[in-house]
Amino acid sequence: MNQQPSVLIIYTGGTIGMAQDPVTGTLAPVRFDQILDEVPELRKFGYRIGSVAFTPPIDSSNMTPAIWEKIALTIQRNYNLYDGFVILHGTDTMAYTASALSYMFVNLSKPIILTGSQLPIGTIRTDGKENLITAVEIAAARKNGEALVPEVCIYFDFNLFRGNRTVKRDAENFSAFVSENYPPLATAGVDIRYNTEFIHYPGNAGILKVQTGFDDNVFILKMFPGIGRKVVESVLGIEGLKGVVLESYGSGNVPTSKWLIQAIRRAIRHNVIVLNVSQCQGGSVQMGQYETSLELLNAGVVSGNDMTTEAAITKLMFLLGQGLSREEVKMYLRRSLCGEIRE
Repeated sequence: MNQQPSVLIIYTGGTIGMAQDPVTGTLAPVRFDQILDEVPELRKFGYRIGSVAFTPPIDSSNMTPAIWEKIALTIQRNYNLYDGFVILHGTDTMAYTASALSYMFVNLSKPIILTGSQLPIGTIRTDGKENLITAVEIAAARKNGEALVPEVCIYFDFNLFRGNRTVKRDAENFSAFVSENYPPLATAGVDIRYNTEFIHYPGNAGILKVQTGFDDNVFILKMFPGIGRKVVESVLGIEGLKGVVLESYGSGNVPTSKWLIQAIRRAIRHNVIVLNVSQCQGGSVQMGQYETSLELLNAGVVSGNDMTTEAAITKLMFLLGQGLSREEVKMYLRRSLCGEIRE
């Protein structure tokens, strides 16, 4: 491969590629080549930079598994042509996309960095320029011929996070993302400091393989005080339902109402996989620690440990889409596939 570092920028959509309509004042997508014109600093790197733009651009609220697969296959087609990849993406579902992509790539040895912005790239105070410039630099970073960060990551506001450990926490501030249960992989200041002890490096990386296939017969059921019996039973009784991510309180607790436990047991008997994650951004599920979670453990609910909801729901969809048996899905939910869960 050419010694000159090379990065492919994949523009899927999002605020970073938006411009304000002078008449209506609303945000609308601009042509991708205008984004590059807005960031001439990229040329100073001396990298070979390619670009692919999705047409039409996708608002991240409209993200789907089919688009995750389109992104992954775009990278696969260009994998041998570039040292790293930067995906420009809307912030609302960026953590879901990062999580989904992390499961899809087997033997990944190159950086896939998702980034975006809170303000359009063309505005004076935009955060998009710094996010894009640094994401490209990280995607191109190598040492001894190997990528410094061969993972699917999110770079935002001077921090590089493992993608499947990240959640969006703020819709207004530039520090939109946080990773409470795993340290940053790098921080950008005067220099970019890489925390190599937290980065996953493949031992004997084989040929890249991209695994597609997601099953969307899933649901996220969030506990709240006063949750109704009819609602829960209706959700868990949906025809064709295969998996539920149960967002419980604290370390995995739910109300001890008999009807709730019975509804969960009934769903599990009907081969619905129930995965328990915490509503808290930090900490983990520890079923059996309290009486209110012991019943879930006894019912056959799977512990999500310290997974984020985004990582949990995309992992469930991914595993259900791989043609595995029910017991195999449950086994892999408990295992770390790519650093999404504490081992």
